[in-house]
Amino acid sequence: MNINYNEATKALNASIEKAKALNIPVSIAVVDTGGHLVAFARLESVFGVIEFAVKKAKTAVMFGVDSDVMGTIVSGADIHGYGMLNSNDGLLTIAGGVVIKNKEGKIIGAIASSGGSPEQDKEIASAGAVLLN
Repeated sequence: MNINYNEATKALNASIEKAKALNIPVSIAVVDTGGHLVAFARLESVFGVIEFAVKKAKTAVMFGVDSDVMGTIVSGADIHGYGMLNSNDGLLTIAGGVVIKNKEGKIIGAIASSGGSPEQDKEIASAGAVLLN
């Protein structure tokens, strides 16, 4: 099952509200289980973080874990870490990409924020991800 547009915009709006409450200019991306962009918002963030948000979300959904968890896995891979980071058109393994699960606990997509600190990005993305649980 994939996240649909209505669910994606609901998650996106919750993350937008969190970003506004924190007063952080970020980009936020929601992807389906195939890593395809479903919804996106740019809240006056710098141009460079647009792709960061998309890649964090793709990384989370491709591996079924939040992007920072994947970062821990990659950092423990020693010499193989380079290959892992450059697989799948490049991964972004810092905090801010969060898997989205439905009420049954199945992954239906991912949401990511980029533009704040890693901790802020994860907090913003998590605000949208938990909304659908």
